[in-house]
Amino acid sequence: MYLESGRWGHLSDDKLHEYRVNDALRIHEKAEAIEIAFVAEILDDRAARASIQVRGFLDDFEFSDEHQLLIQTSNMVCLTCTRRAGNYFEAIVQLRSSGRKLSEDELNVVRASLDEMMAEMEPDPMFFITKEGTVVGGWDVTMGSKALARSWGRHMVNRWGGHIKETNTIVGQKDGNDVTRLTLLYRKPGYDVGDVIRFREAHWLVQSWQKDGPLLLALDHNEKTGASWRDLEKTVVACRWVEQTEVDILNRDTSVAEFMDPNDFRMRSVRLPHDDNGKQSRLRVGWVIDEWVAIPQVRNPDEVSGS
Repeated sequence: MYLESGRWGHLSDDKLHEYRVNDALRIHEKAEAIEIAFVAEILDDRAARASIQVRGFLDDFEFSDEHQLLIQTSNMVCLTCTRRAGNYFEAIVQLRSSGRKLSEDELNVVRASLDEMMAEMEPDPMFFITKEGTVVGGWDVTMGSKALARSWGRHMVNRWGGHIKETNTIVGQKDGNDVTRLTLLYRKPGYDVGDVIRFREAHWLVQSWQKDGPLLLALDHNEKTGASWRDLEKTVVACRWVEQTEVDILNRDTSVAEFMDPNDFRMRSVRLPHDDNGKQSRLRVGWVIDEWVAIPQVRNPDEVSGS
């Protein structure tokens, strides 16, 4: 990056040379109709030779000048690199799950969401990662910005549900004000949209996320209910979305459908879901407590996450 006008940023060679020429060029106050052209020859990573042509009018007399300028750039260490080298950080984000350990695939997806979010945000020199790695029960990310940590926390809750807990610790004082560090704990639910869970002695389908908890749809009848994150903190997942499969309906009547078991290719019967309209040619089924169960329709978790 280059320091220009008091700010660090990425500049192309042409833009950098233009800034340097404009900084060095001085024009008489009476000069009018000024035309400036220059071309720069790059000598190495830190130097370039610029040939500058200036034309204009001074007291109604036309003039033309040519100048040679050596553009040199010196090394500096920006604030971001200084803080990185000193292991500076303002926040720690702890990724955990409720009721179970996050799988490696889940950690990779959740961690990748930070890079995706940062790519869509305005660049900020404090948006950097000091260190990160596996810890007992999850993953910790140490970063240089509290704002980045909080934005990521909201992003994860909106995408996967769950809840966050913030803890601020005073680590010193600066100019009479307390200097604090933020620890943000994100607990991802042990279940996802489309999973079948056991709740209140019945099976429910996780239909969508709400602010205070998921919206649940009864598996065997048309009933919806809300639950808090705390209510479902230790819930048991009976059948995950990724374990369910879509099958072709081979025969049907008003309440039962027949399909071919994808495991042993035998004919199986299953009670139709309560949202069946009698016209569906395919059915989503899941293995719940030693039997196939038809699953009511729910949006794909990836579609819900991306909305």
